[in-house]
Amino acid sequence: MINRECGVYKTTYQADMAFFRVPLARWTIGVVLVLVIVVIPLIADDYWFGAIILPFLIFSIATIGLNLLTGYCGQISLGHAAFIMVGGYTATIAYIYDVPFIVSVILGGCSAALVGLLFGIPSARIKGLYLAMATLAAQFTLPWVISRVTPFVVPTGLAVAGGDTVYPPALYIFDWRVNTFVEKYYIALIFLILLTIFAMNLTRTRVGRAWIAIRDHDVAARILGFDITYYKLLAFGISSFYAGVAGGLLIFLYFGVAHVGEFGLPLSIRLLAMVLIGGLGSILGNFFGVAFFLLLPIFLNQLVTSIGDAAGIFVSTGITSGVEILIFGTLVIVFLVVEPLGLAKLWGNFKDYFRLWPFSY
Repeated sequence: MINRECGVYKTTYQADMAFFRVPLARWTIGVVLVLVIVVIPLIADDYWFGAIILPFLIFSIATIGLNLLTGYCGQISLGHAAFIMVGGYTATIAYIYDVPFIVSVILGGCSAALVGLLFGIPSARIKGLYLAMATLAAQFTLPWVISRVTPFVVPTGLAVAGGDTVYPPALYIFDWRVNTFVEKYYIALIFLILLTIFAMNLTRTRVGRAWIAIRDHDVAARILGFDITYYKLLAFGISSFYAGVAGGLLIFLYFGVAHVGEFGLPLSIRLLAMVLIGGLGSILGNFFGVAFFLLLPIFLNQLVTSIGDAAGIFVSTGITSGVEILIFGTLVIVFLVVEPLGLAKLWGNFKDYFRLWPFSY
């Protein structure tokens, strides 16, 4: 059977360590790649690119980083949006000073990693709710710092009075002017594929195993010889690097402007909720969580409007928005109670059922 391990023999270490060991899984990945590389750019319109697809790609990068920290290493962070902001502003300022776009985005990731290491230092002594409060400090201090530093480093004319808003120049990659949604889509897609592959490999190394050991029982991990402080700080650094790269892509490909108000505490909570809904400790779960948060509100909005039209009742925008938030929040709570391990666990249960079908054992 193409969807079962039975009959699939490994004769090399490379085959045994492959990401996708079952033929059906490899074919599925091939089909998905064809869809995202060829089909989606041909059929999607500007609304889908601007409202759904680009945010999906960029927020997936951010949530992968957060999942490495929270899902794999077990360290709670409520300042992820602040690290995204640091990376976004760094990339924007670097690009203003004629640093190439790709290098600017990488510099944004590196600067966010350094800041993440700084705010991750308390993780050596505290954990749980206390660590969450420590990372929350980044959400209040970093916007203040950026608002006051930016006016001194951004040339006149590119920053709004107050320093918290910066307009990046037109986006060029070498001599290629990037100005369409399809071009932005391919840029974000390349970054997402590369960072996803890196994260999948990283979680299967000694580093990933150390993170899991710390998450499950840090005292036992220390007894086994793991340097707890080193691996925790490494998790903060890598997670913040992902956040910084996502910040640069957000400003250049999605927002079009760097503004402190876009990176507040609600974004940090939203990203954490995406990880929880998708599934802690699952790379695939990040995509499920981001899709859930982007698509469900649109579906609920259309549903409420359709019900109002069918009943002959005028439903104002305010009522639609309120009902949408109410239903959405209720679904999130119910979902977490019914399946705490997220959508990735549901997908795993679905695959396990068909792996055994038609037998029940």
